[in-house]
Amino acid sequence: MKKHYYTIGEVGNLLDLKPYVIRYWETEFHQLRPRKDEGRIRKYSEENILLLKKIKAMLYDQKFTIEGARQKLKIERKSNRSYEELKPGEQTEIRLEEAGTGPGASKKQLHAAQELRALLLNLINKCHSLQGSNK
Repeated sequence: MKKHYYTIGEVGNLLDLKPYVIRYWETEFHQLRPRKDEGRIRKYSEENILLLKKIKAMLYDQKFTIEGARQKLKIERKSNRSYEELKPGEQTEIRLEEAGTGPGASKKQLHAAQELRALLLNLINKCHSLQGSNK
């Protein structure tokens, strides 16, 4: 059975981090805010754990500074928010650009992205026509 919340000790064991490191990251990354029950016991959600994994990867694997990781998370959150405000077709365009179709992409990448775009647009059109016939 999957748990809804995890204690700091459980999260530390899952991510191979000491609890004091997790508590310190809470002071540095405002996005990381676990629930606190009476007795001030921290309760981490799945989203908190995913964020901690991302922070750990940026700091330990990608060698970001704390400030650099904070800025990257801020940019990602901002781009995700603006992405969700777009229409579905516009979202597809952005995802294709992020998939390596920008300047410097190889011809093979561009061709694969163009084929994918055509397939997706075809699928979108079929969905729209099915929705129209069901009304």
